[in-house]
Amino acid sequence: ADRLTCRQVLNIMVILGFMFNYMLRVNLTIAIVAMVVPGNKTDTSHSNATLTECSDYSLPPDNTTLLSGTPVQQPEGADETGVDPAESLYIASLLCSQPCLCVVCLFTPAIMGPTYKQLTFDGMRFEWDEYEQNMILGCFFWGYVMTELPGGRLAEVIGGHRVFGYSMLSASVLTLLTPLAAKLDYLAVVILRVLLGLMLGATWPSIHPMTARWIPPTERSKFMSNMMASSLGAAITMPVCGFLIASLGWESVFYVTGVVGLVWSIVWFFVVFDSPAQHPRISEEERQFIEKAIGDSTSQGKAHRVPWFSILTSPCVWAIIITHGASVFGYFTVVNQLPTYMKHILHFNIKANGLLSSMPYLGKYVFAVLTSALADYFLRTKKFTRTTTRKLFTAVALAIPSATMIGQMFLGCDRAASVAFFTVALTINGAVCGGYLGNGLDIAPNFSGTIFGMANTLSSLGGFLSSLMVGMLTQDNQTYTQWRKVFGIIAATYAGGAIVYSVFGTGELQSWNSGPKSTDKD
Repeated sequence: ADRLTCRQVLNIMVILGFMFNYMLRVNLTIAIVAMVVPGNKTDTSHSNATLTECSDYSLPPDNTTLLSGTPVQQPEGADETGVDPAESLYIASLLCSQPCLCVVCLFTPAIMGPTYKQLTFDGMRFEWDEYEQNMILGCFFWGYVMTELPGGRLAEVIGGHRVFGYSMLSASVLTLLTPLAAKLDYLAVVILRVLLGLMLGATWPSIHPMTARWIPPTERSKFMSNMMASSLGAAITMPVCGFLIASLGWESVFYVTGVVGLVWSIVWFFVVFDSPAQHPRISEEERQFIEKAIGDSTSQGKAHRVPWFSILTSPCVWAIIITHGASVFGYFTVVNQLPTYMKHILHFNIKANGLLSSMPYLGKYVFAVLTSALADYFLRTKKFTRTTTRKLFTAVALAIPSATMIGQMFLGCDRAASVAFFTVALTINGAVCGGYLGNGLDIAPNFSGTIFGMANTLSSLGGFLSSLMVGMLTQDNQTYTQWRKVFGIIAATYAGGAIVYSVFGTGELQSWNSGPKSTDKD
């Protein structure tokens, strides 16, 4: 009676799965700092213009902390910029830790300056130029975008248990092969990373069909927050990989993360199954509880043929897709560019930069867990309808970050205000778990993988456009005036997503959830 229920085991495995999923995804973007022979570029232009723009705030010298304003002693081993090489590695990992940061990673030598050049590690280093590094870091997303939609649909047909499990297993094996590929040729790494993207692109949408069969409707918001465990993966992966590189060399990053993913995959196949009816160790009481709670809204048999016309002409589906794209665009623009803004505009020292840049990951996960539990409480007690609940938490997740970006447009030279705005924006966005993120399970659980696959494909492209937009506005022009334009675009995007969902979103089961009335094979 004291053992874990099958749903609790599934929750634990999904949390760990998304942590390790993120780990396999970003290990190279961290390790590449130690893998390549560094360049030697500096980017000090426009610093005087920035200081003039923000002079009303009397910025303290560059070697002061945010909180105390007192000088920081240069650590032993620091270069002329007052930065310890180990801290430079940490910041480089932060800069390269999120999707669509392949372009930003290329400018790591420029941001680090002489410090980057002094980074030394045991092991082979490669003469990859900026183009080759860009290919290596960016090619992951070629594969990633291609399998979002097929992965969601495949999970509906053969089960998310197999899609998620085999994708993680394959990604772990590919990770173990990365050092060998790097020693062969950079093109071998490119091919391997494309394959890795193909594998991991299928994982996120594959969880939705499994959720539809395992999790009662009043527990699904909380279950969706497990996907935000990727934030914990970021918080853990960056320092662990930095330690491994410094202690054992860059190859150890791939061996350790690959083995961890491999072990998780093996355990996943032993303890997780596609539905309660297929689980050999589930109690009769738990199985009956789940099946009664889910009812007949989710098909337990052969997958239905996709009603493409109904999906593509459904306003509530497009509300999910557009809102997800807006949310991801805003979130990744903020979290990806935060270190750059702090460096060039706010003039933080590197230690403060690293500490404050890591805060949003944990904050978003904690807020996601809290708000999703509250959303499930509203649904369980029927205090609000499902539609009202989804719209409420989506509005919180997008409207408040929009407001903070408007504040950043006017108070962006104030360090304390900027940190507060950024932290609130990134943390509050975790409320999407109680909002639109699981909405596909409300309106069409039988096609929730397909719907999320469509939404995630668009959001991945939005992440690319985010980096492109910031690059076009600030390249060779790192001034507060240009960054105000960035914040204005983010605010408008967040607000647009909130408005679209408030008008077209719904929590009602759609009539086409049972599929088109046809006997055609899928």
